[in-house]
Amino acid sequence: MTSIYRFCCLLFSLVCGICAAGSAQQFDRQLFQELSWRMIGPFRGGRTVAISGVPGQQNVFYMAPNNGGVWKSTDYGRTWNPIFDDQPTGSIGALAVAPSNPDIIYVGSGEGLRRPDLSTGDGIYKSSDGGHAWQHLGLRDGQQISVILVDPHDPNRVFVAVVGHPYGPNAERGVFRSLDGGLTWKKILYKDEDTGGMDLAFDPSNPQILYADMWASRRPPWTTGNSFDGPGSGLYKSVDGGETWHQLTKGLPTWTNRLGRIGLGVAPSDPSRLYALVDSPARGGLYRSDDAGESWERINADGRVWGRGSDFACVRVDPKDKNTIYIANISTYRSTDAGANFTAIKGAPGGDDYHTVWINPENPKIIALAVDQGATISVNGGQTWSSWYNQPTAQLYHVITDNQFPYWVYGGQQESGSVGTSSRSDTGEISFRDWYPVGVEEYGYVAPDPLDPNLIYGGKVTKFNRTTAQTQDVSPVVLRTGQFRFNRTEPLIFSPVDPHILYFGSNVLFKTTDGGNHWQIISPDLTREDPGVPSNLGVFAESDDAQGKHRGVIYSIAPSPKDVKTDLDRH
Repeated sequence: MTSIYRFCCLLFSLVCGICAAGSAQQFDRQLFQELSWRMIGPFRGGRTVAISGVPGQQNVFYMAPNNGGVWKSTDYGRTWNPIFDDQPTGSIGALAVAPSNPDIIYVGSGEGLRRPDLSTGDGIYKSSDGGHAWQHLGLRDGQQISVILVDPHDPNRVFVAVVGHPYGPNAERGVFRSLDGGLTWKKILYKDEDTGGMDLAFDPSNPQILYADMWASRRPPWTTGNSFDGPGSGLYKSVDGGETWHQLTKGLPTWTNRLGRIGLGVAPSDPSRLYALVDSPARGGLYRSDDAGESWERINADGRVWGRGSDFACVRVDPKDKNTIYIANISTYRSTDAGANFTAIKGAPGGDDYHTVWINPENPKIIALAVDQGATISVNGGQTWSSWYNQPTAQLYHVITDNQFPYWVYGGQQESGSVGTSSRSDTGEISFRDWYPVGVEEYGYVAPDPLDPNLIYGGKVTKFNRTTAQTQDVSPVVLRTGQFRFNRTEPLIFSPVDPHILYFGSNVLFKTTDGGNHWQIISPDLTREDPGVPSNLGVFAESDDAQGKHRGVIYSIAPSPKDVKTDLDRH
């Protein structure tokens, strides 16, 4: 057993001991007093949905990765610096800079999305000094905050859309308002414990007029598909600052059309012009209103701009031209004819799965995008964009080390494949020369071969050969036959007893001793039988994905580190 492995086992034992015994001391803290965190990369942006610039300060931007806290740039996105690291959560789904006082920043925690893999938050935060210090403002049980809206004239008047618990019902969801800078909150729009607030927008000419999207949704934990939708979703309008609301329905889909999430955009140059991205299997598309939301017409049904509605629903209007709009989806699209036709202006390489568009109200050529690859900024109307290779905000699903010296660290990165990075560098810093992809899918486990550091296994299952830079599929079965069940992140690990043995978990446990050339099943089905849709999902049971095809898989494998044969090894 290498010293690295012994250290990992010792550290794991320490963590488990503390978790099991509460505050009981299991080891002398002096053993670990020299340990400290240091940055090893990769310097490649991760999934981000929250971004904002600062009108009047064209060089200043804030962005918040879903699992990376809040970052600030003062040079148009050339460099980013963390400003939220001392707070107890790093999961962020919303941020807003007060237009009348840019030193005041509000941040909503939780990813603000209905994702197959997500982290929850603990409420809303505020900084009054440009991000140097933060205070917690409540809404702790909302878990997922999607949008924060600050009155353009009063930084203490704040509206928040709270999505709510992703996996179950809760009361702290809907739309909340504060008139004292977040010290107290009032729930001003609420339907039920299954329906949350998803989007908000002001009438640009009158902040007493608001629009809100309410989304009845649930994240089924056993699937990798879209969210479940239920009755209760809809678009609402208030003309008295949120005291009363009425639903906007004329021309829009309803629950009979399986209405889901709606994204809103209001034209600053003409507040009567509204756009809505509507998720509906039968009537999804881009809708337009020319009477401040009282009636709507579908103007574009192209699935490229509205598809995957539980992931993407951002539509923004050029501040100077009501007919020029931007939509974020798997690419960023622009229309100059009020939505009739679209052109993709930003996509891969350098980004895919775009979530949020921010346009400088004083200079529409300055555009910021929040993407699954971080933040990217254009100052010339989308002709060129800043790099995403300057943001160490990767969202990693699994981390493991190998036995080299110096050792390498591996993981699958959301939307960016995989990464292997050296734990040290001969040049004084870990740079692009010290990390590379290792042929593993974005949310996969990585399993470096204990006997050959140039062979790296991962995902479901691939084998990457560093010497030849080739990736080979060595999976035990054809994944999509339905014979076995697979979720996004399936465990894969070498045995610490016999370095020839590689385990892989589905609903059964697979084993190979020859690098994936041959596999055997060494366990029965270790998961429950399909129970159908759990009764506590209520109305969400009617979803298209209600069959639970991906329920019940193995989530973790932990071979015994002892120098004895386990029951599984003897099988």
